[in-house]
Amino acid sequence: MILQSLVEYYEQLLEDDPDSVAPPGWCPRNIAFMLELTSGGELLNILPAEEKRGWPRMVPEQAKRSSGVEANLLCDNASYLLGIDAKGKPERSLQCFSASKEKHLAFLRDLQSDAALAVKAFFESWQPENALDHAAVKEAGEGLLAGGNLAFRVNGREVLDDAVIKNAWDRSYASPSDGAVVMTCLVTGEKAPIARLHPSIRGVVGAQSMGASLVGFNSRAFESYGRDEEQGLNAPVSEYATFAYTTALNYLLADRKHHIRLGDTTVVYWAEKNDAACSGMFSQALGAPSIDDEETNPDDLIDAIMEKLEKGLLSREVDVDATFYVLGLAPNAARVSVRFFLRDTFGTMIGNVGNHYKRLDIVHASYERRYLSPYRLLAETANPNARDPAASSVLGGALMRSIIEDLRYPEAFFSNALLRVRASQDNDEQRTRKVTRGRAAILKACLIKNYHQSEEVVTVSLNEDRDDAPYVLGRLFAILESIQEAANPTIKRTIKATYFDSAASTPASIFPLIIKLAGSHLQKISQDRKGLAVHYEKQVGTLCDKMQAFPKRLSLEDQGSFVLGYYQQVQDRYTKKEDEQEA
Repeated sequence: MILQSLVEYYEQLLEDDPDSVAPPGWCPRNIAFMLELTSGGELLNILPAEEKRGWPRMVPEQAKRSSGVEANLLCDNASYLLGIDAKGKPERSLQCFSASKEKHLAFLRDLQSDAALAVKAFFESWQPENALDHAAVKEAGEGLLAGGNLAFRVNGREVLDDAVIKNAWDRSYASPSDGAVVMTCLVTGEKAPIARLHPSIRGVVGAQSMGASLVGFNSRAFESYGRDEEQGLNAPVSEYATFAYTTALNYLLADRKHHIRLGDTTVVYWAEKNDAACSGMFSQALGAPSIDDEETNPDDLIDAIMEKLEKGLLSREVDVDATFYVLGLAPNAARVSVRFFLRDTFGTMIGNVGNHYKRLDIVHASYERRYLSPYRLLAETANPNARDPAASSVLGGALMRSIIEDLRYPEAFFSNALLRVRASQDNDEQRTRKVTRGRAAILKACLIKNYHQSEEVVTVSLNEDRDDAPYVLGRLFAILESIQEAANPTIKRTIKATYFDSAASTPASIFPLIIKLAGSHLQKISQDRKGLAVHYEKQVGTLCDKMQAFPKRLSLEDQGSFVLGYYQQVQDRYTKKEDEQEA
């Protein structure tokens, strides 16, 4: 299903925008040097690319090389086209040039264009043993040895643009090669030559920089049906389908509008129809910065999407009924593993993202962003002291799938948020950041989705009508902390740093102690600010009246409610202060 969808997307790209992807048999490469030849095949000059990354060109499809010697046509490195030793292995460089010479002479043998004759003459006359003594090679310097691609130019015209050569390559690619096995393709259902090796996938975060395989068999343990050491024949995919799906996937991974990174998962997405509009809007909904206008606030973009979603106006900009695909890829040594593959209408998926943001909505400071992207949520659950907490997290893929399919959030999403709240209690320097807005939002969303608590109860801001003990205890703890800070404004270690974790898990053993401590603080406050002391006494009394006894233990769900009550009570105090200052 994955390969079939990617093949269909490739054909869609080829029809809608032929210049966006390589046609069958071709692939994009950056050319670092042009070998300038005369009509007689003599090397006149070696021209370096003006752009830092080289000249982008479409070249004949290249071989997937590992350690063997296998030449590419009309575009290769200096070892193959000039026989120059770049790795201290002169004998291997001669083998590379010999393989390239054989390949080019066989392909160009019957071609009669000026470009074909010049390249053929070059290979017939070039002496790789004397390559380093050539004036053009000396002038090019060590850049030739860096491994960049070289291509040919004859009389000022690039050989890759020669119509005779291009047509000959297209015919050669379309016809079955010698020894090709013809079988029924699992993707197209047609009998066609089967690809033994599949091209590499580039752009998956954490995978090898040279690319990794999505499909491949390199061990007897993975083989079946007697296809010993026959690699791709174990899962027959035609050469055309192999080229199409890898070209489409590499295109998606190279375009910022078609993928995001979340933890160790690279999330790729595309639509069958109206792809540019759907994928662009999906990126914006996930909090990715706008590529066309990077100065635009992502919150404003998400706001606009959510408003149109609620009013049913999305159909004016995108095809909400278009089939939308989301593919999660993760690195696995030299391979790419599939975390998930989702298929639904675009309207359903974007609607699920909207529901997720509604569950996350929680009171916050005016200077904080309105929406928490999946990337920021993942950061809230990661250990800030880890060397690379985001990249090592495997939670990203599971979180993205739960958002897009409107499923339960991963259990680790909830428990890790609680864990980070607890773990930060011992750090005095971060005592004001123990219960962050992001962690409180995660707990709120999980209480609604995973524990089925009503959104009428689990509200955006403080719910003074809630009577359940965990939420009330969280509010009470926040008020007791306020009393302590009012009595001792310069205190460095509050009850939050000392007792928060125990109060959230075993309240019966902690609350009698901190309530008694608050009594001493109230006596001190009443000496100078009797009205404030009375205000706090009423708050404590009102909350204590809601409970018959302090629970001995709180479950994880109850601890989430405790933290939520604490956070919303603190935010209510700050909000009132801001309102008073504005007034």
